[in-house]
Amino acid sequence: MKASRAQPRRPTLGVVLRQLLPGAAVAALLAAVGILHVAARTEVVDTGYTLSHLEGENQALTLENDRLRLELGTLKRSARLERLAKDSLGMAPPAQGAITVLARPPQRTASGRTVAVAGRP
Repeated sequence: MKASRAQPRRPTLGVVLRQLLPGAAVAALLAAVGILHVAARTEVVDTGYTLSHLEGENQALTLENDRLRLELGTLKRSARLERLAKDSLGMAPPAQGAITVLARPPQRTASGRTVAVAGRP
């Protein structure tokens, strides 16, 4: 009789998969968590850049608004308006005695009764 050597049995594919599946699942889970973390950090950095840009734009617009308010105040100055009225439009202050103040007649209602107006006799 021939002595047969006992060869070790090769594991089947199912056994190999059952042994590797938990490790592969953990590796896939860690990779997914890593990818999600990187995506979230990228979004945070992008939002930070956008916020920084918008803050700079807000500051520039605030300065422009302040400049325009100052310009408006300068343009509405009474001395400037008086000079423009005299030079451009040929206007002048009225002469002494040229202004006549008229008394306002009392207001009456539809029934003909006199009505007092607030702040006036």
